[in-house]
Amino acid sequence: MTQDEMKRLAAQAALDYVEGGIVGVGTGSTVNHFIDCLAGIKGRIDGAVSSSEVSTERMKAHGIPVFDLNAVGDLDIYVDGADESNYRLELIKGGGGALTREKIVAAASKRFVCIADQAKLVDVLGKFPLPVEVIPMARSLVARELVRLGGTPVWREGFVTDNGNVILDVHHLEIVNPRELEQRLNNLPGVVTVGVFALRPADVLILGTPEGAKTLTADA
Repeated sequence: MTQDEMKRLAAQAALDYVEGGIVGVGTGSTVNHFIDCLAGIKGRIDGAVSSSEVSTERMKAHGIPVFDLNAVGDLDIYVDGADESNYRLELIKGGGGALTREKIVAAASKRFVCIADQAKLVDVLGKFPLPVEVIPMARSLVARELVRLGGTPVWREGFVTDNGNVILDVHHLEIVNPRELEQRLNNLPGVVTVGVFALRPADVLILGTPEGAKTLTADA
């Protein structure tokens, strides 16, 4: 079974958690499968809130109404992918560059369902470079601080976030205390947000595997 097929299995399984109303929808290749699956039940939901322009356009192409988060308030569910997850369902996200909006929608949601293929589950976060969204004028300042923390920041050249900012991808971090690192990096002047999702981790992790979809919960 291919990695893409495993992603689709996880996306399909996430539909079981959609009970109507307005659905928070994330960004990325696995979420693209979820959006395509969601289109099949769009008559059962009122619409969606999106974490990126790319996902917004994909949903609109399927005829799914997309609302501004400010207009709808709290969400019952948010479905998104991850670049890495540990067994506590703390995540690294932001490979697609939408980490700030993803973190906002996750914070506004009662339940966060993460969908991924089985390769994304790791013992310790950090093999995947950690994305940090930074205000452009602070890029070098933040990069120097990241070096002091033991990381190797690489500017994602030619990429601008939907918010008009830049991304530093931080290599060579072994994130043994994700909550502490998230708080520390968020406090650096010029950092918009960091791709560690530990203060608000996922509630459910659905992994696509060759044997089918496997579900983990934060309290398991």
